[in-house]
Amino acid sequence: MIKIGIRKELGDFSLEISLRIEKGEFVALTGKSGSGKTTLLRILAGLEKASGAIEVEGVKWLDKKVFVPPQKRAIGFVFQEYALFPNMSVEQNLLYVAKDRALAYHLLKIVDLLELKSRYPHTLSGGQKQRVALARALMKRPKLLLLDEPLSALDASMRSFLQTKIKELHNEFGTTTIMVSHDIAEIYRLATRVVELERGKVIADTSKERLLDKRTIFKAEVVDIQDNKMFVGFMGNIFDLSRRKEAQIGDIVDIVIEDVGLYGV
Repeated sequence: MIKIGIRKELGDFSLEISLRIEKGEFVALTGKSGSGKTTLLRILAGLEKASGAIEVEGVKWLDKKVFVPPQKRAIGFVFQEYALFPNMSVEQNLLYVAKDRALAYHLLKIVDLLELKSRYPHTLSGGQKQRVALARALMKRPKLLLLDEPLSALDASMRSFLQTKIKELHNEFGTTTIMVSHDIAEIYRLATRVVELERGKVIADTSKERLLDKRTIFKAEVVDIQDNKMFVGFMGNIFDLSRRKEAQIGDIVDIVIEDVGLYGV
């Protein structure tokens, strides 16, 4: 159980958050830009201070008398900008966190980077760098994994690939995960719970099924057609649907979310 009850002034409004998160949950944190999402992650990580209290599995990280520094919190943090050490190889970036080569190799194998363990960050693509960052974040077997829109700068195919890896790692390590995202399809694919912020306050806290009505109709653009399939772009991802006879590339079509996929209507 993670117990959060914090307050921090942010310009013309205050961040006031009270949440209880069960161990192993995958929480999507969403809301308009500037609503306090990243600040909340940074407070949980100990990178910013706030008043109130944070308790993780019975251990106090913050209260009136306690402030546990970032390096002593059992967290993994994946930023948008990767934050890798440029003078260290992929393997060294992981081993800097924990001297556990077996775990490092296991994580690199999961994210399909074991063969690149001796490469340096400047030789990697954006998707490869983000995979290294994700693997590094799990080197301490954290109790809490924080993801700050880690896939927003990647192309659709890499986003889909990394979403799969994030879900796989979350399940294997049993980590409680909080991910900032604006991507409806990504939230639906990964999260078990959705918390929406507006001007520092929680305005919705529900399961993804309740927030995202399966029969809500969305618009998507047809980006390719092959035989009996049409490929549509939706919220940064590419999905393949059964082709409509009249559909042409560039058309806007109606789709709905159903469980793990998108379906035309």
